[in-house]
Amino acid sequence: MGLPDFPVEGGCQCGAVRYRLKAGPLSVYNCHCKDCQRFSGAGWSMSMIVRDADFEVEGPTVQYRRTADSGNVIVMNFCANCHGWLWNDPPSPGIKVVRAGTLDDIDWAAPVGNIWTDSKAAWAGIDPQLVNFPKGAVDRTPLYDAWTRLHQD
Repeated sequence: MGLPDFPVEGGCQCGAVRYRLKAGPLSVYNCHCKDCQRFSGAGWSMSMIVRDADFEVEGPTVQYRRTADSGNVIVMNFCANCHGWLWNDPPSPGIKVVRAGTLDDIDWAAPVGNIWTDSKAAWAGIDPQLVNFPKGAVDRTPLYDAWTRLHQD
């Protein structure tokens, strides 16, 4: 499936927070770290890297600052009403990591890789043809490149 016409929208469970993605993401991938497992209540969460300039948010949000194993502080953003996890502000400038599952239409957002596969659930299958990292992706370029290749016209 190809990319939709942008902008696209998404939001929290209760509808108090809505966002608009004005252009396509840089990549979409699955994260299997223990924090994502706990916060999502699932075996992994889907991450969608977007440029700050392409992301607009309306509605009340609250933040939780989490210190990662690397020592980096990740700012996690939630709806102030239903507490749905919507996006992270990573230490890397200029991007946000949006929870792809919060899109109104997720059909086009197929992941191109996986990170933190060392901590995946034993039953979670990892496609070896995708871009996979046993830990975090310090350099996200391979994920960006895989997304670009998948969506070249």
